[in-house]
Amino acid sequence: MSRAPVVIKLGGEVVGSAVADAIAADVAELMQSGQSVVIVHGGGPQATDLQKRLGQTPNIVAGRRITDEATLEVMKMTVAGKVNVDLCAKLHAAGARPVGLHGASSGAIAAKKRPPKVVAGAGPEPIDFGHVGDVTGVNLELLELLLRGNFVPVLACLGCDEAGHLFNINADIVANQVALATRARALLLVSDVPGVMRDLADPSSRIAKMTRAEGKRAIDEGVVTRGMIPKLEESFASIAAGVSEVHIVGKLVRGDLAREVREPGSVGTVLVP
Repeated sequence: MSRAPVVIKLGGEVVGSAVADAIAADVAELMQSGQSVVIVHGGGPQATDLQKRLGQTPNIVAGRRITDEATLEVMKMTVAGKVNVDLCAKLHAAGARPVGLHGASSGAIAAKKRPPKVVAGAGPEPIDFGHVGDVTGVNLELLELLLRGNFVPVLACLGCDEAGHLFNINADIVANQVALATRARALLLVSDVPGVMRDLADPSSRIAKMTRAEGKRAIDEGVVTRGMIPKLEESFASIAAGVSEVHIVGKLVRGDLAREVREPGSVGTVLVP
């Protein structure tokens, strides 16, 4: 890449909240300072809401959405539709020059169907997740073209194969692969938690910096629990594969995201080798 970008992953719960306005303003600030930015977003809450309004029952197995034909249609309408458009509108209003993309946008996210596999917490039989995919590549030519033009690629987490088949993909997985492919300066995972905490009830217990060995010890000693465990494990796997650093941030106000990029660990938790 011409400039090492910052990759920012936004969960659907973040995109649909007032925090998105603060993030959009910070992205514009980063761009104005010369920092390239790529955004990857999900849309799980929005998809679940639309499924229920359409009379569908979301089928979640071990925390993962089974994506049949009807569910895939919902993912297209929400993730690549409403969520992507609404996020781009916020970024545009902030002056950040967004360009909305998905897997079928010239293969921005190349993918293949995930084969049935045994999943922890779902019993001994392999689970077929339907139209769920694994990332096989990223269109670097397209991303570099946009970044050189000072645009912000905004990637909805839908992949596409060469035959035009679309796949639902977890946004964390897409963000990791985009960060690796672009040799990103940093990957920021934005959710509803402010970082890795020693005590969830005590904001002052946030851990500013954590190595892989420290992360393993925190998990073994029960300091880190529940959903933060897979987030740490996946993040350190990304670092082992070549991502320079991963930041876990949340509960952001205006200025927080830009400050975390400039001063790692000042707002959230920065994970390093």
